[in-house]
Amino acid sequence: MKTLIAAIIALCATSSFASANGWRAYRIPESATSVDIPTSIFTEPAGKPDGYGQQFRSHDGSADLTVQAVENQQGLSPAEFLARKNPPTGIIYKRITSNFFVVSSIKRDKIWYDRCNFSRGYVHCVLINYPAAQKQRWDAVVTRISRSLRAG
Repeated sequence: MKTLIAAIIALCATSSFASANGWRAYRIPESATSVDIPTSIFTEPAGKPDGYGQQFRSHDGSADLTVQAVENQQGLSPAEFLARKNPPTGIIYKRITSNFFVVSSIKRDKIWYDRCNFSRGYVHCVLINYPAAQKQRWDAVVTRISRSLRAG
């Protein structure tokens, strides 16, 4: 019974975190990149990435999000682009298709998740870092961000 109650409480906490109100579309005008971001979680601007876009941080500093678009003047495929970035060894999840890649792993007690879509001369990316101990809490948030990434 205690296990069932704990599971219900955990599910409710996950649902409220994932459905936190305050989501909005963030757009990069130069590349027509758009993505849904939870402004109730990522409350602090945290600088500019290479190319176009914005970096955001959670209020407590435990998580960050980068929305980025870089020109793909050489017309690199997702596999070629990823290889040139020299990703770290030990990637836990990797999926590469003809028009996007996703990679994820754990480094220093944080999960890092990178998704990049390729279109119209740009690479459109979201990069998310969050506490590994809170993986279940973050799964729905990361999924929504990832699935909403679009090129105009």
